[in-house]
Amino acid sequence: MAAPPAEAPPRPAAVRGRRADVITLNPEARPPARPSSGGAMAAAAAELPGKYQKLAQEYSKLRAQNQVLKKGVVDEQANSAALKEQLKLKDQSLRKLQQEMDSLTFRNQQLAKRVELLQDELALSEARGKKNKKSAESSSQLSQEQKSVFNEDLQKKIEENERLHILFFEADEQHKRLEAELRTRLEVLETDAAQHQAVVDSLTRKYTDTIEKLQNDKAKLEIKSQTLEREAKDCRLRTEECQQQLKNLQAALGSRLEESLCIISEKVPFNDTRSNRYNALNIPLHNRRYQLKLRDLAGQALSFVQELVTALLNFHTYTEQKVQIFPIDSATDTISPLNQKFSQYLHENALYVRPLEEGMLHLFESITEDTVTVLETAVKLKAFSEHLASYLCFLRKILPYQLKSLEEECESSLCTAALRARNMELHRDMKKLTAVFEKLHTYISLLALPSTKPEGLLRTNYNSVFTSIAASLRGSHDILKDISKHYSQKATLEQEVPTVTQKLITTNDCILSSVVSLTNGMGKIASFFSNNLDHFTASLSYGPKGGTEFISPLSAECMLLYKKKAVAYMKSLKKPCADSVPYEEALANRRVLLSSTESREGLAQQVQQSLEKIAKLEQEKEHWMLEAQLAKIKLEKENQKLKNSLSGYLAETVQERSVLPNVIEQKEETTEKSQREPIKSTSLVGMLTITTDNEKAPDVESQEDLIKKHYMARIAELTSHLQLADSKSVHFHAECRALAKRLSLAEKSKESLTEELKLASQNISRLQDELMTTKRSYEDQLSMMSDHLCSMNETLTKQREEIDTLKMTSKGNSKKNKNR
Repeated sequence: MAAPPAEAPPRPAAVRGRRADVITLNPEARPPARPSSGGAMAAAAAELPGKYQKLAQEYSKLRAQNQVLKKGVVDEQANSAALKEQLKLKDQSLRKLQQEMDSLTFRNQQLAKRVELLQDELALSEARGKKNKKSAESSSQLSQEQKSVFNEDLQKKIEENERLHILFFEADEQHKRLEAELRTRLEVLETDAAQHQAVVDSLTRKYTDTIEKLQNDKAKLEIKSQTLEREAKDCRLRTEECQQQLKNLQAALGSRLEESLCIISEKVPFNDTRSNRYNALNIPLHNRRYQLKLRDLAGQALSFVQELVTALLNFHTYTEQKVQIFPIDSATDTISPLNQKFSQYLHENALYVRPLEEGMLHLFESITEDTVTVLETAVKLKAFSEHLASYLCFLRKILPYQLKSLEEECESSLCTAALRARNMELHRDMKKLTAVFEKLHTYISLLALPSTKPEGLLRTNYNSVFTSIAASLRGSHDILKDISKHYSQKATLEQEVPTVTQKLITTNDCILSSVVSLTNGMGKIASFFSNNLDHFTASLSYGPKGGTEFISPLSAECMLLYKKKAVAYMKSLKKPCADSVPYEEALANRRVLLSSTESREGLAQQVQQSLEKIAKLEQEKEHWMLEAQLAKIKLEKENQKLKNSLSGYLAETVQERSVLPNVIEQKEETTEKSQREPIKSTSLVGMLTITTDNEKAPDVESQEDLIKKHYMARIAELTSHLQLADSKSVHFHAECRALAKRLSLAEKSKESLTEELKLASQNISRLQDELMTTKRSYEDQLSMMSDHLCSMNETLTKQREEIDTLKMTSKGNSKKNKNR
């Protein structure tokens, strides 16, 4: 039988008190909130009491639940103790019944033995009765009486035995049933106790987690409050510094205002800023960024206009070629007078298209970094608008001829219905293109008015003019896209004409490419103008301080003259400062020099030794190079000599055989003489002694040229090495300067990192202290819990031993009953 679970001992008072102290928070006993300097501290202080109240309510709920669970566990333990007592009583009654059963079995055995003895006696009496009938009759009567007596006793004993067996069986069955019920009840109680224990463990774990979380929140809030206090202190210091700076600035500005007022009252005869007419002559603040931006935009516009001009030139030129080819080729037949006049006008397109590029170039050159570019000073914009007007006149002049040419082409026999439709579409597109160019010229001429006639265009209309130019450019781009589409369709239809020539196909391809480039150029200009429209309209004009704008182009021109004079005066006043080494750099160089004098001396000695070795090696190298060149010259001459003498030797083989011994002797003598007598050659470089073997002395001039070439090559090599060394020294100097800057930055970062390291070490020490305190508290709790577990284990072992002894006794009793 499993022992019932031991009653869970109550938690030690020290632990309960500690946890209650940690979690049970009294809002009245809270420490006073520290003064905060910002909304963050106020919000955090306002949220803390609500959090603590919520946690206290949850803890009180859990504590009430824990008390209920404890009462349930105590009741179940009391029930288990009562059941144990009942079990002991049942065991005692069972033992009594077993003892009675043993006594009954013993008496039953005695009765059985007695019955056997009586049966033996009966058999003996029957044997004797045969001998004597009388005695038999008498004995039979006695035996019958005895038998009846014995039978009655036996019957009583059997009934008693049967009754005892029934009682024993019923008691045994009742004992087994009770034991099974008690076991099931014990198992249920054990499971309930385990569940209660698990609930208690989960609650303790939850309490510990909430305690840890609260402690962490408390630590974070303390850290946050400290940081906020530090920030508040810093803010106070900054505000004090700012107030001090404000006071100083107010004092300085007051003194400067007084000085300026005195200067104005004494030195200035009249204030020209009050009148716009006079204020326009003052020089405004120079906006260099604005000027650079305008110059960049003008450069981009110039490149786009150049692309557009080339595309227009190609378009008009290839259109002239097309008029002379189709529908009638001028090489084979005369074209109509209309087309002749049209081609004549188209031939003059460069006179009207080229000035557009020149006008834009002059406008770009007028925008520099030193000028003040506004609509009042953009005088070159008028010239560009005039060139655009001349080109517009050219378009108006060729438009009727172009339209009549298309109509004439439609009337020819080669023109199909589809081709006629394409020509009519081009007829409409050309009218639209001329109208768009007229609009564009009108708006550009309006922008050119402020530089000549400022009363012709009001300043409030500048934005609308710029937006209208952007819309006109977009419309021209759309019309050119339609023209390119219609021209491509027309070219495909003209290729299907049976009388088409290769010249016409190539001309159509050229016209298509020029129209495509014209469309792309116009699209670039339109997108460029639309993207920079905000810049054009944002700062259309600026003038001197205190004034609103320039009044007239004459005042703007006078202002530019004054600006040039002021710049020249400032340049004359400006004197270049003498170059000097910074003080910090000089100190650093002095430290380096003082620390590296000894190493420099040792390095200088090593360099001197290495230079001497290099000089020796160079001399040896030059000597061996001369030797190699001389040997090469000898080899070449010997080879030439052998080639020349081979032919003679082959022709005179017969004669040489007869005179061979004498010739050999003479040759040996001459060779010995030549080997003994050295040849000396002198030149500008020096003297060179050469011993020849059966050959003439080399040419002195050739040797001198070779030596000159060698030294020239050597000089070139040395100059290249010197240049390389100079470049390396410059590179190393720049590298050293960069390394010095990096070293200073590294030192600054090192200082900041050391400060951060100190702060981190302080935080680590503080956290270690907190960790030690928490460790100690948890170790104390663990030791108390371990003691409690040891006591529980001891009680469990005792209960298990009692259960084992009871099981052994019950097994022994059952075995004895079986044996009996």
